[in-house]
Amino acid sequence: MQNKSVKQVDVVMIGGGIMSATLATILHEINPDLRITIYEKLSKCGQESSDVLNNAGTGHAGNCELNYTPKKNGTIDESKAVEISEMYELSLQLWSFITKSENINPKKFITKSPHASFVWNKSDVAFLKERYERLKIQPLFKNMTFLESAKMIEKKFPLLIKGRKKLKHVALTYYENGTDVNFGALTQLMIKRLKKNKNFKVLQNTEVHKVTNKNKKYQIFSHKPEIESDFIFLGAGGNTIKILQQLKIKESKGYAAFPISGRWLICNKSNVINNHQGKVYSQAETGSPPMSVPHLDIRKINGKDCLLFGPFAGFTFKFLKSGSLLDFPRSIKFSNLKEIITVFFKNLNLLKYLIQQVLMTHSSRMKHLKKFYPFASEKDWRLINAGQRVQIIKPSSRFSGKLEFGTEIIYKKDKSLAALLGASPGASVSASSMLDIVENCFIAKNSKSKSKLKKIFPSYGIRLNQNPSLLKKIRDQYQKILKLR
Repeated sequence: MQNKSVKQVDVVMIGGGIMSATLATILHEINPDLRITIYEKLSKCGQESSDVLNNAGTGHAGNCELNYTPKKNGTIDESKAVEISEMYELSLQLWSFITKSENINPKKFITKSPHASFVWNKSDVAFLKERYERLKIQPLFKNMTFLESAKMIEKKFPLLIKGRKKLKHVALTYYENGTDVNFGALTQLMIKRLKKNKNFKVLQNTEVHKVTNKNKKYQIFSHKPEIESDFIFLGAGGNTIKILQQLKIKESKGYAAFPISGRWLICNKSNVINNHQGKVYSQAETGSPPMSVPHLDIRKINGKDCLLFGPFAGFTFKFLKSGSLLDFPRSIKFSNLKEIITVFFKNLNLLKYLIQQVLMTHSSRMKHLKKFYPFASEKDWRLINAGQRVQIIKPSSRFSGKLEFGTEIIYKKDKSLAALLGASPGASVSASSMLDIVENCFIAKNSKSKSKLKKIFPSYGIRLNQNPSLLKKIRDQYQKILKLR
């Protein structure tokens, strides 16, 4: 017999970040009658991984991130960069749909910011040139340019060249139509829009203590009255692992979380900022993990430009900035112990790297910055804490685990649960990731919902890289709406 004191909903989402806001937006567009409730432990949505200072803010599209084009068998593989670029195109289409429907000023969450890759030694110049040759023939990257002239690079980014002693081997790829995104502001705009639907509720300042699954229903317990739901989405950062373990989801057996904290050097000096209008990435240093790719970025924060350099890493047991130092120890279970132990021994270099990062002084951080910006002055830069990045540990064989740097969705077999794990490209591909959940869990292959999705995503079901004319048409449309021209 159903308990009348328990509120019944169709969908519960735990974590009020960009992912939950995106999934709720798509679901309400195809079915406004769905009763959706989001739980957020903080006072506002989008304040953890989605927050402007906790997220790189780069609209990850493969334009500048060199770790998305690794060398395989001696040749650069551009497939991941193309895939991520395709996914980011879907995000831009969704954001333009929302902007147009609500008459939102897009500058509140997105601005045009050129994306560049910069290298300064012979082997990296060769790598960057080969990468450019591989990408320039892809329609998605058609407008990318390659510069080997220090004078030409200096015109684009003066800070990179001035004061540099060795200029024999320098190169830069430049993509003018890159973006800077404030995912925290975007999350809050989406939540505000969702609140207009009477079937949508967001419970802020509400931490989920326990989740159970009985009679094909999920029971969510907090200090608020119990809610029961047919479907649950876990978008709670590292806390997703804890809930999966509570529910004993078979598909998540062997999974664990490896928390890494982030830090930025930040500069607010206008004379410095005015000489660096864009986002410049380079190669990760020898011995450092892929997620440590250094970048010097222009950022729009609270309406003002600033420069960020990093990320610098640290280690903490917390899964969230607002989390507990017991998060990681409590997540170690018999079911994932062998994966954690084997990953530990396979990644001793990563642990060494993290220890070195934790012990860094301000002067040593500035030495890394000066590789990008030779004339950087210590007094112009200060250290700030960024967000938690919880990387995925997963089974790789019967006896061991592996560390994954990326974004992954775990589904329960009956498709009544979806859980998001991982980090970059993360928020940038939120539309694609959540669209995957919608397709897997909510709509049949021949559903009328697909025609509604086509209105949100004009390229739905189509590879834009294989359709250059459609790519141009769609880009023209969203660039005009989002004021990215």
